[in-house]
Amino acid sequence: MLSALDSLAERNTVSLGNLLEEIGTRAFAPLILVPALILVTPISGVPGLPTVGAILMLLVTVQKLFGRKHLWLPGWLTRRSVSGERLSGAVDWMRRPCGWIDKHSRRRLSALVSAPANIVTALVISLICLVIPALELLPMVTSLLAIAISLFAIGLLARDGIYTLLAWLWLAIAGGIIYWLMS
Repeated sequence: MLSALDSLAERNTVSLGNLLEEIGTRAFAPLILVPALILVTPISGVPGLPTVGAILMLLVTVQKLFGRKHLWLPGWLTRRSVSGERLSGAVDWMRRPCGWIDKHSRRRLSALVSAPANIVTALVISLICLVIPALELLPMVTSLLAIAISLFAIGLLARDGIYTLLAWLWLAIAGGIIYWLMS
């Protein structure tokens, strides 16, 4: 997936529509994972990007919840773009953690990635996405939530319940940090 993003990053600007063409419209988990990973990087400091990422992930998870086979996104969202240079930086930043995840993923704790558990996961991702725009004003706080979404998406993609369990743990930690920052 990162190699596909690398080829896109060679362009001056990359739209969400370009990203969808490269990844495909049937792959719901990668379409949740890619924006979440981008929001983990420092690029999440670009004003409005966390909100756009949250909207994208929300649209994907809601369509997954409704059992759609192919993803649909509105034109105003697919036309949103970022510079190829920024995307390239984000992809380079993601290489090391993604390589580690690939090396350490396998089928474990399958109850956490079963069909009923996946519904709960999609609902939780949707709720997180609803909260992200409100927290965008706090620098890098959205990255804390994007880490949880990334772990949930990796669990879905790799069918590895360890990542889902880690997502739940991280979500509790992130919730505590956000509560502490806001109080």
